[in-house]
Amino acid sequence: MTSINTNTPNNSPIFRFKFSNEFIEQLTPFAKLHQYSDRHVYKEEWTRWVANNDELICNEGLRLKNIGYDGNIHAKMYKSGRYYFRNKTDKEVQTRRKYISLEHEIIVAMDEHISTNFQVVPTFKPSYGYEQFCINYSSLLTSELERLVEEFSDDIRKEDIWSKFKKTYKNRYYLFQKNYGNRVERLDERSDQYQCIDNIDINMNNINKETH
Repeated sequence: MTSINTNTPNNSPIFRFKFSNEFIEQLTPFAKLHQYSDRHVYKEEWTRWVANNDELICNEGLRLKNIGYDGNIHAKMYKSGRYYFRNKTDKEVQTRRKYISLEHEIIVAMDEHISTNFQVVPTFKPSYGYEQFCINYSSLLTSELERLVEEFSDDIRKEDIWSKFKKTYKNRYYLFQKNYGNRVERLDERSDQYQCIDNIDINMNNINKETH
């Protein structure tokens, strides 16, 4: 999909929004595995893949939006896997790195912590929030750290896992911030609509009084 963005930091338009290498390394093996699957089977497997990689997809979606992509991100991912990456030759397919997927319990805890503090702490920022999250959920994070070390063995460092925690919290923060802003805008619009209706009712009542 081709698009143009003129609001980049250096004011240079982006004519083609490419996926990150991290995302491509996860999507390509799936596309190759289902290269010859029919449309119905592919859709079923795609639905499962999306559910199992929701964090990866969320992060990639945020990255694309931040650089100016305003199209249907999920449709872009689906079409790329179905029609582009499945035809990549073996030489073009990079060695797949293991993607660090956090337990759903961690994501839920982060979302709840962000939601609780975002509306009551005026200066609530992701850096401060993450520090408090690490203090309040130290046992949960330690347990997840041990699980990932055991799962990945010598293929991962503890520093990488902590970096993953911090990056995920930051992404969840900005996702919540965006959704919260959209909800506020919708509430303001709805309030304006109700105010408009009230004004119409008042004017109609005044008109009725004047005609009687």
